[in-house]
Amino acid sequence: MPTFTDAHGIAITYYVWPVAEPRAVVQLTHGVGEHAQRYRELATALNAAGYSVYADDHRGHGQTGVTQHGGDLSKLGRLGPGGLRAAVAAVHQFSGIIRAENSGLPLVLFGHSWGSFMVQMIINEHAAEYDAVVLSGTAYRWPGYLDSGDLNRKHKHLGMTGAEWLSRDPAVAAAFVADPLTTLTPLAKLFGLRDGVRLFGRPARDLPEELPLLIQVGGDDTVGGERSALRLAKAYSERSGLRDLTLIVYPGARHEIYNETNRAEVTADLVSWLDEHLPVRSSSDPGASSDPGASSDPGAASV
Repeated sequence: MPTFTDAHGIAITYYVWPVAEPRAVVQLTHGVGEHAQRYRELATALNAAGYSVYADDHRGHGQTGVTQHGGDLSKLGRLGPGGLRAAVAAVHQFSGIIRAENSGLPLVLFGHSWGSFMVQMIINEHAAEYDAVVLSGTAYRWPGYLDSGDLNRKHKHLGMTGAEWLSRDPAVAAAFVADPLTTLTPLAKLFGLRDGVRLFGRPARDLPEELPLLIQVGGDDTVGGERSALRLAKAYSERSGLRDLTLIVYPGARHEIYNETNRAEVTADLVSWLDEHLPVRSSSDPGASSDPGASSDPGAASV
């Protein structure tokens, strides 16, 4: 598996699901306590639609965390030196690697949950570097709108895994707790008070108004849900000045909308939105390019 080294010397593992002639590249940014390989199904669907996909295991997570913590799985989720700021910087560094490997192609920054919070932070500083942004399972990063406590409290009567808040599909919770590379340790405990507070923030003022933004959330998402997503969309419109903003709320869906019972609908909405905003460019168009080394199999396994 390929890696890159961040500013603190941590080796970050990443995965690539390529297509031969991509219309754009999607950078997937996963949530807390999980890892990039949980997005294989989504990456395969994006491949089928003509998009290459990159995803890293963030600091302390997945294979990055296994290496970083010397194989001690009990430490998964702990970010290590530099904390949250270093984790955000590494995701942004990864964007530069992706752009270098895919010169001339549009780059979409996709973030789920904690990943979406890091994406919000990156966009505040580097919005001009991206062609589109997608926020899944996200929230307005402000007290009263972002819940980092017991996220399963309203769903705990539905099962015994502690992960019922993730999806209406019981298999998702079962698979999560059976996965040795996931953890249900609360974010506040993993990150500590200082980095927990650093999660709070608002969209920056005067972002590039032409930047397309898609927000997708479940109506029964305990992290934020509809109320929080509406507040976030309002901030991006009125505070940041974005003019191409789409919010989709899926009634009854919980936090992991891409692992929900209506995941096909959610994925179709994403692909439709991407296709609308990233039209296919002919080989004669300036900047059009393809990766001659990419696999021609749209369902190619990660490398």
